[in-house]
Amino acid sequence: MAKALPIMFQGTHSDAGKSVIATAFCRLFAQAGWKTAPFKAQNMSLNAYVTPDGKEIGRAQGIQAEAAGVPARAEMNPILLKPSRMNESQVVVLGRPYATMPAMAYRSEFFEQGLAIIRQSLDTLMSEYERIVIEGAGSPAEVNLNDRELVNMRVARLANAPVVLIGDIERGGVFASLVGTLTLLEPRDRKRVIGVIINKFHGDRSLLQPGLDWFERYTGVPVLGVVPYLPDLAIDAEDSLALERFAASSGGERAIDIAVIRCPKIANFTDIDPLLAEPDCRVRLVTHAAELGEPDVIVLPGSKNTIEDLVYMKQRGLASRIAALVAEGKTRVVGICGGYQMLGAVIRDPHGVETSLPEVKGLGLLPIETTLERTKVTVRSKAVLTWNGNRLAVQGYEIHMGRSTPLAGYVPLMEDDGGQMGAKRDDGRVLGTYMHDLFHNDAFRAAFFNDIRKEKGLSLSEPVPFRALKEAAFDRLAAHVCRHVAVERIEQIMRQFQHE
Repeated sequence: MAKALPIMFQGTHSDAGKSVIATAFCRLFAQAGWKTAPFKAQNMSLNAYVTPDGKEIGRAQGIQAEAAGVPARAEMNPILLKPSRMNESQVVVLGRPYATMPAMAYRSEFFEQGLAIIRQSLDTLMSEYERIVIEGAGSPAEVNLNDRELVNMRVARLANAPVVLIGDIERGGVFASLVGTLTLLEPRDRKRVIGVIINKFHGDRSLLQPGLDWFERYTGVPVLGVVPYLPDLAIDAEDSLALERFAASSGGERAIDIAVIRCPKIANFTDIDPLLAEPDCRVRLVTHAAELGEPDVIVLPGSKNTIEDLVYMKQRGLASRIAALVAEGKTRVVGICGGYQMLGAVIRDPHGVETSLPEVKGLGLLPIETTLERTKVTVRSKAVLTWNGNRLAVQGYEIHMGRSTPLAGYVPLMEDDGGQMGAKRDDGRVLGTYMHDLFHNDAFRAAFFNDIRKEKGLSLSEPVPFRALKEAAFDRLAAHVCRHVAVERIEQIMRQFQHE
C-alpha cells in the first residue's frame, strides 16, 4: 500500500470545531472508499474510549474511527492526558497509564520521549491506511508553548500534512482570531495553511461575504468553507466544554425529569447522550442541592477523582439530599463507574491514588465497598441484565482504578461469564455499574424508562435505536460539510502537497 495522504485540522482555540470537522472528513473519505484513520498526537480529555484490545484513547478519536468504519487503536491517540488534580494529569501512553505528572515536569521531562512515540505511531498509521485525518489541539499560535508542543505544527511537519485552520464564528471575533493566528505562525508553518473554514455560522451568508472577501485579500489564504451550525447532532463530544451547550439545549417541559450531577472531575459524560434521544425526557445538569428538586431519575456519572467529587457533593448538600429522596421513594438513582463507587458504603484509598484521605464514607445506597488500586482496568464488557423478569444482553466498556466488593444484602445488577457485576436494590430504584454505555443499550433503556412511564401514567415507548442514530448522524454531518466545504479542492491539494 502506498503511503497515506494526510490532512490536518487546527483551530484558533479550543472547541472551535476541529473534532467535528475531522469526524466529517473521516466519514467522507470512508464513503469514497479510502481506508482512513484519525490521528491526534496528544489529547487532553476526561472522555475516554476503550479500543477493542482494551487500550484507552481519547473519546474523539474513537468516535472518528467509528465514522471511518475502522477499529480504533492506540496509535490513533498515542498520548492521552487525563487531568486529575490542579496542574497534574495522568499520562496514558499507547493506551496504558504511564505516570501521573505535574504539567511542568511533563513539559520538561517527557518531550523527547513523547515526540518519538508520536513519530512511530504516525509512521505506523501512514503505512497501513490511505488517508490520515489529523486533529490539532487548542491553538497553533500559543507562542509561549510552541518550542515544545507535541500536537499542532510539529505534527504537521512530521506528516508533511497541509493544514486547514478552523475558526468559530459563534463566539464572535472570527476574523481577528484567524488573522491573529496566521500572523503568529512561523513563516514555514503559515505556508502549510492551505485555507480556513469558518464554523458554526448562523444567519445570512450574504452578510458575511464582504468579510470573506476582505480576509482573502488581506491574508492571501482562501476560505474553503463556511459551515452553518448543525443542531441536534448525536455524536459524542470530546470534552467538558461541550457541556455548556448541552446544558443550554436541555430545557423545556418534558414528562420525565432527569438530573445529572455535574462534579468538577466529571468523566465519560457521553453515558448520558442516549437520554437526549428519549422524546419525553428532560435532562438537567445539577451542581447544588438547591437545583435538584425531585427528579424522576438522578444520574451520577463517572469521575477522574471519585473521592474529591464525593466530598464536593457532600459540601454542596447533594449527597444528603439524594439519600433523602431515595428514602422517600421519590427518585431513582443510577451510578456509573465513579458514580457507582459513590453509592456504596465506603471508598478506601490506601495507596493515595486520588487523595491523601485514607477513606471516605459513601452515600450508603448500595451494599458495596470500594478500594482504589494502582492498576487501571480498561476493557470492553458484555453481560446479561435481568429486568422485570426479562434477560437483556448489554455491552459497554470499563475504565476504573478501583475494585468494589459486595456486603450483606448485595444483589447483582448483571452477570457475565466471570460472575456477577454491578449492584442494585431489590426494588430496582438504585443501581450501579462499572459499565459505561449502559444507557446505549436500547432494550435496557426502554425497559428502565417504561417503568417510570407506567408509574406516571404515560404512554410506553418502543426502544429508540441509538447506535443507528449515531450512524445516521455521521452521514448527516458528512453531507452537511460536503455541501458547505470545498472537499474536492482539499483532496486535490492533499495530493499536490506530497509532490512539492
